[in-house]
Amino acid sequence: MLKEHTVKLLTFFFLILVGCILTHPKLSLYYAGMGLELWFRNMLPSLLPFMILSGIMVQMKITEKFAMILYPIVKPLYQVRKNVCYAMLMGFLCGFPMGARVVNDLYTRRMLTRREAEYLLAFCNNIGPVYFCTFALPLLERRLMLPYLFGMYGIPLLYGLALRHTLYRDLSQSIKNTVPSASAGLICCEYIEDTEAAAPKHPLTESLLAETDRSIQSSIQAMLALGGYMMLYNLLNLIPHILLSHPLRLLSPLLEITGGLKMLGTAHPLYSLLALSFGGLCCIAQTYNCIGNSDLSIGNYILHKGLLTILNAAFYLSWFLLASSSFLC
Repeated sequence: MLKEHTVKLLTFFFLILVGCILTHPKLSLYYAGMGLELWFRNMLPSLLPFMILSGIMVQMKITEKFAMILYPIVKPLYQVRKNVCYAMLMGFLCGFPMGARVVNDLYTRRMLTRREAEYLLAFCNNIGPVYFCTFALPLLERRLMLPYLFGMYGIPLLYGLALRHTLYRDLSQSIKNTVPSASAGLICCEYIEDTEAAAPKHPLTESLLAETDRSIQSSIQAMLALGGYMMLYNLLNLIPHILLSHPLRLLSPLLEITGGLKMLGTAHPLYSLLALSFGGLCCIAQTYNCIGNSDLSIGNYILHKGLLTILNAAFYLSWFLLASSSFLC
């Protein structure tokens, strides 16, 4: 009964959206075009190179060697394996949704356990530093840099450290078993294993070229999906705009963060920073797109995102109480 009721509500909602698009074509074109323009100008050039490079490294199984850059620092603190360290590194440096994509790639290729993948999703899928420093902070016209970097990246790192020694303190035991549960990505794993078994052994150069081609194709497909999500969730601003005769700017970042930030501009900077921490519904949908072929839980991801946003709010409250003169400068 509940499922049938939900289907009816969704059907009614999509009928309203289609009706709004047909009756307000110029306004719908504006919102859809804004999403695609932001995707093309901001997301595509900052994410696609990282997706291609990471895909090559995962498929060539050289992630552990790459992780050695930071592993001597990460290992004593987080007590994790090199592939976990690699996912942390890519998740924090490359930005959303690379964290979820890398975790899923490693997990479906049996290079992470399910427990490790769940742990990584709890804190490693964040807005990228290139996006944050070159788009978000300049848009908000913030002069300081370090406090915002700590709020966006320091808090998730500390949260991951706390999780490792509390909720995931058993992680070291699961390291002994590097094969995920049987239900995790069966089709994907079987396909990879069968392909690797049947494929002839190529020289290194031919193998690199083949994996590069495969990575480019899969990365472009992922980026096209990302553009579709950004267009759709920006388009949802059409309904409140028509109902209220003006855009509901505070709702916009919760639908799609990039378009929402552009609509808000310098108004409500604290709200924008907290929305960046959470990511919005578009980010949740994209994360589900990345992990949907496995048994990883999107519910747990949303829960941890909510907790991280609360911790971020507590950080900004502490900043205000301890140094109000420099607050949000």
